[in-house]
Amino acid sequence: MKAAIAELINGPDEGDEDYAEKKAAHVNKPHYQQVSNMLIGNVGMIFTNGDLGDVKVILDSQVRAAPAKVGSLAPIDVIVPPGPTGLDPKQTEFFQALSIQTKIMKAQIEIVNPVQIITAGEKVGNSQAALLDKLKIMPFEYKMHVRKVLDNGAIFDAAVLSITAEDVLAKFGAAAQNVTAASLGSGYIIAPATPHLIMNAFKNLAAASFASDYSFPQAEKLKAAAASAPAAGAAAASTTAAAAEPEKEEEVEEEADVDMGDLFGGDY
Repeated sequence: MKAAIAELINGPDEGDEDYAEKKAAHVNKPHYQQVSNMLIGNVGMIFTNGDLGDVKVILDSQVRAAPAKVGSLAPIDVIVPPGPTGLDPKQTEFFQALSIQTKIMKAQIEIVNPVQIITAGEKVGNSQAALLDKLKIMPFEYKMHVRKVLDNGAIFDAAVLSITAEDVLAKFGAAAQNVTAASLGSGYIIAPATPHLIMNAFKNLAAASFASDYSFPQAEKLKAAAASAPAAGAAAASTTAAAAEPEKEEEVEEEADVDMGDLFGGDY
């Protein structure tokens, strides 16, 4: 792949039969050198005319479990959970080599507490790999990881593929709010602040219209709504008063039914 990219960068050789034609069609593309510099180790290239985010989704869905190989660097921490292991008591040496506390339960080895046997970034040892193989634990994953993205001559980090349209709109909306607030607070008027200024101006005109005899068509509906509001309040008040009257009459009737004539032993 590096040889093919080098040919694209350097252009055709003078000894080529169609040198003149290739030379005329050659276009210098500096980003090709950046692509060549990233071709180190187990790296491949994927070409597509479709959506780059869809390609990443497909790659992320293709995951295979991988065992811990001796000498490899651990990408994550590996913790062995407590519980029965299914191993007979004769195989306690694997656990003793890693200082893992165990006990014998029902003729098999049982791990007492969870224990971290591999730390991320460290090499996997013989005892660690042997124990995980005995326990049939495959702690790592085998998959393709997107490192960089080349689009229209620019190279981006793979993290940009996780950005959705909703994220962009949310960031844009937050930035627009900040700019509008700064415009209104400083008095330097920009386009996003214009609707707020028009609304505030209309509120001031409506307030002046209410306080004076002057009116304009846009304020008529507000005045009509304000005129009908007291009537509605009065109707509600009269309904409340009507509902309260029967309670008052019932209290009077209860007081009238009480006979106090013989309370002091005579007719008074």
